[in-house]
Amino acid sequence: MTAVPRPAAEDAAWARLAAIGAAILVFGLLFLLPLLAVFVEALRRGLDPALAAIADPDSLAAIRLTLLVAAISVPVNMLGGVAAAWCIAKFDFPGKRLLTTLIELPFAVSPVISGLVWVLLFGAQGWFGPWLQEHGLRIVFALPGMVLATVFVTFPYVARTLIPLMQDQGREEEEAAATLGASGFQTFRRVTLPNIRWALLSGVLLCNARAMGEFGAVSVVSGHVRGQTNTMPLHIEILYNEYQFVGAFAVAALLALLALLTLGAKLLLERLTGRRAAVHA
Repeated sequence: MTAVPRPAAEDAAWARLAAIGAAILVFGLLFLLPLLAVFVEALRRGLDPALAAIADPDSLAAIRLTLLVAAISVPVNMLGGVAAAWCIAKFDFPGKRLLTTLIELPFAVSPVISGLVWVLLFGAQGWFGPWLQEHGLRIVFALPGMVLATVFVTFPYVARTLIPLMQDQGREEEEAAATLGASGFQTFRRVTLPNIRWALLSGVLLCNARAMGEFGAVSVVSGHVRGQTNTMPLHIEILYNEYQFVGAFAVAALLALLALLTLGAKLLLERLTGRRAAVHA
């Protein structure tokens, strides 16, 4: 007699509890414990030394630069990600698979290598370095290079969030709008954008979190000029290497707090999106 497999929902209670316990254990060891350690070390000597370390001029400069790089990179990636997702999901054209592959390239390439590429192109000995020097322009070891490196590393987040959703939605609504005489921009603004706005915001939040925490690519192109080209991750490294542990962990705690706020906003967004979907269903 052939045994009939049981549905997963009918698995033994001990098996489900064991799986849940293993997941919680791994999550706690890999995520919660290190995060807790950061805040504990930041407050080891009290709140005042931690706040003083954050209020240090070099720390404030790193915070401002981090927010500035993110403020430039995220809108650029939002526009580029929406355009790429719209092209891939709504149109057929030669090179479509190549474009999809290029969007995922930053996931496969080390951030350090992407930083070296910008140095090769715009550094003093790079392809365009002499011309830039002649015209008094600085890309590498300045804000433009840091923005370029961050844009490259964070580009996939918006596009990869939108592409599956837009492909699942299909092209019928856009085709109907075009049939009624709507222009391409009108179709995008009144049909496509309302359907993707929540997913777009989710992708933007992910992009912002990665932009603020990027280390490898920015480290290569920044020059590590203290108070000028150091973002928060780079400043944390410098403080730690100088044995200023309270300052390093205080700035790290602030960066972690920004990441947690971003994650909280994303979870809230997903919950609101789920409620809206349930209401419309």
